[in-house]
Amino acid sequence: MSTAAENLSALIGCRTVSSRDADGSDPAEFERFRTTFAGLYPRLHADLELTRFGGGLLFCWRGASSERPVVLMAHYDVVPVVPEDWDRDPFSGEIADGAVHGRGALDDKGHLVAVAEAVESLLADGFTPAHDVYLCFGDTEEISGETAEDIANHLAAQGVRPWLVNDEGGAVVQGAFPGVKVPTAMVGVSEKGIVDVVLETTAPGGHASTPARNGATARLARAIVRIDDHPFPARLSAPVVQMLEAIAPHTPPPLRQLLANADRFNRPVAQILAKVGVETAAVVRTTTTTTQLSGSPGANVIASRAWANVNIRIAVGETVASVVERIRSVVADGSVSISVREGMDPSPVSRTDNDACALLSDTITATYPDAAVVPYVQNGATDSRHFAVHTDAVYRFSPFMMSREQRDSIHTANEYLRIEDLERGVAFFRTLLRNHA
Repeated sequence: MSTAAENLSALIGCRTVSSRDADGSDPAEFERFRTTFAGLYPRLHADLELTRFGGGLLFCWRGASSERPVVLMAHYDVVPVVPEDWDRDPFSGEIADGAVHGRGALDDKGHLVAVAEAVESLLADGFTPAHDVYLCFGDTEEISGETAEDIANHLAAQGVRPWLVNDEGGAVVQGAFPGVKVPTAMVGVSEKGIVDVVLETTAPGGHASTPARNGATARLARAIVRIDDHPFPARLSAPVVQMLEAIAPHTPPPLRQLLANADRFNRPVAQILAKVGVETAAVVRTTTTTTQLSGSPGANVIASRAWANVNIRIAVGETVASVVERIRSVVADGSVSISVREGMDPSPVSRTDNDACALLSDTITATYPDAAVVPYVQNGATDSRHFAVHTDAVYRFSPFMMSREQRDSIHTANEYLRIEDLERGVAFFRTLLRNHA
């Protein structure tokens, strides 16, 4: 049995659920994770310098030089589960059918274990890195990212400017783009911004037997439908153009010529991608979705207040301010108040013409020889966004092959990571650290 798989199984068993609701998270489970982790990786804890940031862990592995430091990131908190949706106990960490099953297998304990296994084994080999290496393991990624922000600011205050940062993100995927036959290793060079916008309406309440027209819920529903009927325009930002140019050689003509010249044919290419599927549509536009709705507290009570939360993922080139202004324009109803719950702009775009990106790309090729390395804009937010203000070399890549089924399981049910892919992830990080000369 794979040691990495057994260790991942044990760590999945720690129910490190992050929740904004104090009752939805158990601090004892987070402490159990840290204790279990220390027992599984004794060399890492004995030989590296550990600094605690609340529940976050920052390990420093001193290298021969303090120049060109590397930051390897992961997080060990997970999102809540709906147990009845799962085929297995989501916190059993069951090892079956050549995979480790459970919440966090992909997001993000598998990534964390791949890093830890690589470092533990290199320490056992007596290896000393050429440059300082920092391991940043967060505990709040799924709710706020405060821990990672504290760590990023701490390192900046110490004068540490990372030469390379790698966090969770893209993976090696097959069939994500039409006409592309080879696997693509998707490396996030930026990530979309995010904002939660609250729509709220009020009206006189009363008994449901005597309703008035155009009440609070009707006006709220109309606003939601308007937003859904008027999606943000599809367009290609600079990193998306770069992505398409990287894919172009692996597509058949005439698609090859079209993608290779995506910048010249920005609008038609964007419109085509918007129609291919939800993944490609999200690449080319700011997306909106209503995630929460609330109205009356009773089935026979007219709502005096109705509200909805619209979760918006902001494409590169837009801002929180510009997105909210468009939402106001689309809703076009002064009786519907629009307020920002929380939000952040898209992260800066990292360079792809530097030695750090070259090292990452070479390591991917060494681990997955058949894969084309492709830069892209990540749809979800990660802890790495807090490092993007300190360095232009922040990348988001999880070194695993992930099927569409696996990608769809993240934040839903039946999450699993194949043992073979976990082992290749360990090899990826060993190669990355050995080749960083």
